[in-house]
Amino acid sequence: MASNAYNKYQNNTILTASPQELTLMLYNGAIKFCNQAIISIENSEMQKAHNYITRVEDIIEEFIITLDDKYSVYESFKRMYDYVNERLIEANMNKDIEILNEVLGYLRELRDTWKEVMKLVKAPKK
Repeated sequence: MASNAYNKYQNNTILTASPQELTLMLYNGAIKFCNQAIISIENSEMQKAHNYITRVEDIIEEFIITLDDKYSVYESFKRMYDYVNERLIEANMNKDIEILNEVLGYLRELRDTWKEVMKLVKAPKK
């Protein structure tokens, strides 16, 4: 019963979120799945690690396909996401925690930058 209520709450949160909030949720999800992949590798649960890394790859792919090339930052973000995706593929093939930690660094930096942008956008104009 409690699980059903939580699922409804989560679905409602997603359905009512702004595009900016959804992007933040995706960054947080990618970070969470990357951490879970690391833990899975440490516990020798390679199939779980594969599944978590694949989820991060899916999120990065979503970021890539939703990039808008009319903005000047398009190329920079595209190169960054392509690089992160390549590293995730390599990490998945080799179950490499070091690479996943590198990816985590990028994801956290991107997420934190996104949070700052969201604050600036919400800040009242002077």
